Amino acid sequence: MATHVITGAGSGIGAAVARRLHARGDDLVLHARDAGRAKELAAQFPGARTLVGDLADPDRLSWAFSHQALPDRVDSLLHVAGVVDLGPVGELTPKSWRHQLNVNLVAPAELTRHFLPQLRASRGHVLFVNSGAGLRASADWSAYAASKHGLKALADSLRQEEHDHGVRVTSVYPGRTASPMQAKVHQQEGKPYDASAWIDPESVATTVLMALDLPRDAEVNDLTVRPGA
Repeated sequence: MATHVITGAGSGIGAAVARRLHARGDDLVLHARDAGRAKELAAQFPGARTLVGDLADPDRLSWAFSHQALPDRVDSLLHVAGVVDLGPVGELTPKSWRHQLNVNLVAPAELTRHFLPQLRASRGHVLFVNSGAGLRASADWSAYAASKHGLKALADSLRQEEHDHGVRVTSVYPGRTASPMQAKVHQQEGKPYDASAWIDPESVATTVLMALDLPRDAEVNDLTVRPGA
């Protein structure tokens, strides 16, 4: 039974991945931003452990984790949580930039730092759910795209650094996926939201599990997922 640490398990892609891993009997350690959210996740996934810390304040994650029991074994660390706040460069405030960079980039780096000893011991897997915005940037997406371009750089560097330790590193780049985040994006864009027009989170979860379950003789580095016809 493998142990997976997952951020963003409360909705969208993260929830779909957590459901699939939970259903097959794997051990889950679910990150939550606060105690109330941790209680909700524990009820949603019976038997799962929770880990509380605010990704928007990565400077305090180390302190938060020092007051909690971390898992002795980690087979995969799945970075799925993310935030988005659209706007032109001429209007985005430093607060908006910092929030997106902290949650989408700095916090994943800090979480990875904390769990690297366990990942090395298990020859585990770090998987980043990135975005199509991590490969190209569009108007009004500068801060989010910058955070996701940075996440690609983090993954690429980590892959080279940890190869000799047997740690696999994968980036998944989904296109627009039906989720609460996508509903927010449409609201910010002033467009009607139709979940059926976009990728089902379960489809992205399938690609994530494929990368995790690949035999040890191979590694998926980058995987792009786009809406089907």
